[in-house]
Amino acid sequence: MAIHSPFRNLVVGVDRKLPLVNGKYVTGINFDNAATTPPLHSVMEELGDFAPWYSSIHRGAGYKSILSSDVYEEGRDVIKKFVNADHTRDVVIYTKNTTEAINLLSYILEQKDDKQVILSTDMEHLANDLPWRDKFLVDYVSIDEFGKLSLEDLEMKLIHYGGRIKLVTVTGASNVTGYKNPIYKIAKLAHKYEAKILVDGAQLAPHCPIDMKDYESLEHLDYLVFSAHKMYAPFGIGVLIGPKETFEGEEPYCKGGGAVKLVSHQFIAWDTPPHKEEAGTPNVMGVVALLAAIKTLSSIGMQVIDNYEQNLIHYAIAGLTSIPDIKLYCCAGNKEDRLGIIAFDLPGIHHELLANILSHEAGIAVRNGLFCAHPYIEKLLGITNQKLSDIQKNPNVPCPGLVRMSLGLYNNSDEVDILIDLLHQISKNKKAYIQKY
Repeated sequence: MAIHSPFRNLVVGVDRKLPLVNGKYVTGINFDNAATTPPLHSVMEELGDFAPWYSSIHRGAGYKSILSSDVYEEGRDVIKKFVNADHTRDVVIYTKNTTEAINLLSYILEQKDDKQVILSTDMEHLANDLPWRDKFLVDYVSIDEFGKLSLEDLEMKLIHYGGRIKLVTVTGASNVTGYKNPIYKIAKLAHKYEAKILVDGAQLAPHCPIDMKDYESLEHLDYLVFSAHKMYAPFGIGVLIGPKETFEGEEPYCKGGGAVKLVSHQFIAWDTPPHKEEAGTPNVMGVVALLAAIKTLSSIGMQVIDNYEQNLIHYAIAGLTSIPDIKLYCCAGNKEDRLGIIAFDLPGIHHELLANILSHEAGIAVRNGLFCAHPYIEKLLGITNQKLSDIQKNPNVPCPGLVRMSLGLYNNSDEVDILIDLLHQISKNKKAYIQKY
């Protein structure tokens, strides 16, 4: 049964012709949305409409500066509404991206109380792992044989550290396997043992609803981060959402103009959050792009997007399982709640070569490698510490990895069929393709 997206015409560049290795041109197929999505037409139109009014914000008396300041500040309320953040107690801090947002939070939390344990997980993107390592004792919640998070291990670790855990930090959905984590169950466990929770929403926010829930709820998400460039909005903006009190009275992560009220050679009076964390000239165009994307995604309905993409990824999984030798890193065939992401491997062909073949032969863009989730994929592949040490010491040893397809709201089953047909051909003629490339 064909699955055709009703949203395809909303996205820029979906019908762009690309050159193949044989000199022919085909319509490109983008299955690399987990890295970065193409922009929406509505976003580009909004940017064009706003550009004549663009100006540096705050403290400018000119009309354009005032207008730009209003858009920038009012955007925080739009973002809060999008994820049901608390309009009074929460602040929205604009950052470059999710990575910077988590680094900022780690810097601030290091200055706080004496709880010095961070619970991360074995399935995190490096952005939600590395920022914590040099500041806290970090422990990792384990995964099962399929790469799913163990809630049993999470609770065991919460009990083991006996109230010393500052934060449970977890991805909302894996950028490797597409698994959605039960973030509200995790929040309840964290709060039960007097810890807070951070959800890395970089993969979750573009594809399904997120509700931070009321502060009174045990399922409340204390902190949330996500990036615009994965939400069909270019120009590099991200957000960190959390309690205003977290950022009061602490040294800002980045220091400079815009973060202060008054400075002399004798003292510094920092501004209040969120402005204290936004030194320098801010990315107003990035904010405009994100707000336009949120408007369009909300008009479609995040649950509608989620349902469509889940149908398409299950269609893809069913087709991929028919390919001889292929190994999928998911519970293939299981109609579970997941994102439109799947990583796979075709034994006998290195992941980099396979990705190149897909691009050169059919104009299919996928991602290959470790997807900035190195420990997760190393565990999925069963790579030992000794093997990793050997790879590190010998640059001539091919780096391990997988190939990843990731869907957007504009992809359809015709594109999936082209991928599956080509993978069938490659599987049957591995030697020929290896010799060709």
